[in-house]
Amino acid sequence: MDAKRIRSTFIEYFQSKQHQFVPSAPIVVKNDPTLMFTNAGMNQFKDYFLGNETPASTRATNSQKCLRVSGKHNDLEEVGVDTYHHTMFEMLGNWSFGDYFKKEAIAWSWELLTEIYKLPVDRLYVTVFEGNEGDGLERDMEAFDMWTEHVDKEKILFGNKTDNFWEMGDVGPCGPCSEIHIDLRSEEEIKAKPGKELVNADHPQVIEVWNLVFIQFNRQANGSLSELPAKHIDTGMGFERLVRAIQNKTSNYDTDVFTPFIAAVEKKSGKKYGEDETIDIAIRVIVDHIRAISFTIADGQLPSNNKAGYVIRRILRRAVRYGYTFLGFHEPFLHELLPLLSAHFGEMFPEIASQQDFIAKVIYEEEAAFLRTLDNGLKRLDQIKTDLAGKGERVISGKVAFELYDTFGFPLDLTSLIARENGISVDEKGFDAEMAKQKKRSRAAAEQETGDWVPVSEEAGVQFVGYDRLETTSNIIKYREIKEKKGTKYQLVLEETPFYAESGGQVGDKGVLIGKDETIMVLDTKKENDLIVHFVEKLPQDPEATFTAKVDGAKRALTMNNHTATHLLHAALKEVLGDHVQQKGSLVNEQLLRFDFSHFSKLSDEEIAQVERIVNQKVRENIPLLEQRNVPIEEAKKMGATALFGEKYGEFVRVITFGKDYSVELCGGTHVPYTGQIGLFKIVSEGSISSGVRRIEAITADAAEQYVHEQVDVVKSLQELLKSPKDITKAVEALVQERNELKKEIESFHLKQAGTLKNELIQAVQQVSGTNQIISKVTLPSADALKKLAFELKNEVDQVIAVIAADIGGKPQIAVVIADELVKEKSLNAGNAVRELAKEIQGGGGGQPFFATAGGQKVEGLDQVVIKAKEMFSAI
Repeated sequence: MDAKRIRSTFIEYFQSKQHQFVPSAPIVVKNDPTLMFTNAGMNQFKDYFLGNETPASTRATNSQKCLRVSGKHNDLEEVGVDTYHHTMFEMLGNWSFGDYFKKEAIAWSWELLTEIYKLPVDRLYVTVFEGNEGDGLERDMEAFDMWTEHVDKEKILFGNKTDNFWEMGDVGPCGPCSEIHIDLRSEEEIKAKPGKELVNADHPQVIEVWNLVFIQFNRQANGSLSELPAKHIDTGMGFERLVRAIQNKTSNYDTDVFTPFIAAVEKKSGKKYGEDETIDIAIRVIVDHIRAISFTIADGQLPSNNKAGYVIRRILRRAVRYGYTFLGFHEPFLHELLPLLSAHFGEMFPEIASQQDFIAKVIYEEEAAFLRTLDNGLKRLDQIKTDLAGKGERVISGKVAFELYDTFGFPLDLTSLIARENGISVDEKGFDAEMAKQKKRSRAAAEQETGDWVPVSEEAGVQFVGYDRLETTSNIIKYREIKEKKGTKYQLVLEETPFYAESGGQVGDKGVLIGKDETIMVLDTKKENDLIVHFVEKLPQDPEATFTAKVDGAKRALTMNNHTATHLLHAALKEVLGDHVQQKGSLVNEQLLRFDFSHFSKLSDEEIAQVERIVNQKVRENIPLLEQRNVPIEEAKKMGATALFGEKYGEFVRVITFGKDYSVELCGGTHVPYTGQIGLFKIVSEGSISSGVRRIEAITADAAEQYVHEQVDVVKSLQELLKSPKDITKAVEALVQERNELKKEIESFHLKQAGTLKNELIQAVQQVSGTNQIISKVTLPSADALKKLAFELKNEVDQVIAVIAADIGGKPQIAVVIADELVKEKSLNAGNAVRELAKEIQGGGGGQPFFATAGGQKVEGLDQVVIKAKEMFSAI
């Protein structure tokens, strides 16, 4: 059975048990501060378990894209080294939301594995929770007894809290679990040692296949457990491991989930998989990482230097590094795997196929940029080796090794490898100390203590009324305390709220809660899963009182202008540039709008002007808003509504339309009732933010009008300065031309001056121990002139040692140049010399053994540089 059929069989089996198929949630988590990536199939159902939301169906099944490379579940450094860890993986699962529980979950899992997939019963083991005194939990004999109906008692093992109590994170839904393990060893190995002794012992051939989690608790911030409103089932079966077991392979990478990709890398590199462990690891890293990188980009997360984007950049760079170091890939190569990825996964995950070209382009640009960084890092490493040799040292310090890691992306193992090849070593303890310092700084910057929710009134769901009104009376459902470095704040949940929670690029509302004797500022509003959370400066005196919740109407109105303008802009960009334009991010607040979109070239001035004209035309048409709520998702798609990749939509959606054939989008944000309210739309900037993604920033209404007035004032000022010429453009062009001509004359003068200075220096050469030494203080117009002078002296004077101490516009600079033959014969080093001389000008520098420069702060120290240089080279 091939991998595709194994996946579809799972889905079809649970559909036959009345489970509704639910598409995979995006791999990047939004609106949940406890998670960065989806790391388990249950993440998208978290609100069902917490009782915050009611599911459309009490049974569900899917194949969820997961990523475990950060936080508690961090397997990155193990990926590729062994044969079963992965960054991105699929989690097959079935769920019950307050419906069936242990009995059905156990029976169905056994039936599917043994009767449908035909896995050998004699090689299967199951585990149940042994209890935990600290949590006050007893041994799960209920699950044990149910398993005895299917499995011999000697194959049922008890496991500890680590193995048999599943928790998504430090807080949240959790519960005891039963794991199903399979022994894939040879018959000889099984006879020598029974599989039950190797379950959960990290044996590569005795592996967990399926985990049945019996969710019945919620882990609080203080570590205690509370009962959930209902009991649920959450199962997770690693797709890659299941395929391995069914196809009877010894490695996940030997299955047809990966073998086509391994073959592609073999062909590209000319290396053979299975002959050299170092090469095998490199190939496994690449074929694993390409999935994580591609699926995450498809879900809207681009590589960057922050948060989730940084994690993806690290994964990509790890793949490039392995390819560069062990497979000889010195040009971009990962992007070439996208057609193969689309062919194998596009049916189940259509976002890969529909964005294939875009994903490939983003990866290509990231690869190319990192390969340049690698090249620069190797040059820096060469300099480090030279500096060590000059000092007679053979150990790269931990601080320098960490600089290579932090600046150039060189991991410690790569630095150590190159060091060993050159007969030097690395201070690994020092590197670890620098890494610990960085982590401590990061933790300190993000330090925040979140308390548990304190219930105030009975929770019956949260109702958002902000589409229709900006003010309502409401009661607090619950609150919690947030302790930060800046002080203590509070978060409130209201039973009914007009405050829009930050989502879809639109910032959260601000405003006030008005009580009988107090007014509390609402500083921000955000989503946490499906809860609307209000950030307030203080806790109400009486949390049980009734409050008037009032949104800042002026801020909301300006924000609506900008949000509606993004919809008009999106449609205009498609009209001008083409249908390939897709939204890749946005920010909408009361001041401006920022819109990121897929496009691979800079917009011309005419394209920008054309986009502006279209948007402003739609503004003048005063198009009315057509808002449709609770539209079935399939009906919305038939209407042609634009959906955003990386967003999770429910069965019912909100459709925002401006003009029947112009802009139709799925959107939860707030909008103007008529486009005329926007007044004026003006683009103020356009540029690239990453590979294949452009960013437009624009303003509307009063801000746009003010911007135009300011530009007109600038033109008026120029006209006055230029004495009101008939054609201001020609007048400015004439000034620029005149300036360029004068600049050329000055450069010509400087060249003549430098030529005269060079001849004077050559005439003043001093012969010392068979060398021609030129050591002098001079005045020069620029650093380029200093460099040019130094190299001319090197080319025209044999056996030269030149030290030029230059005053460049009141700033001190030093250049040291040494003939190549003197570098070799007398072991001289310009870099070492200039660093020593730079101390006299309170500066620093470096360079090559034959040429180096330094800058500093103390121009009066140049005279001492000359004296010190003469002493330095007086006896060589």
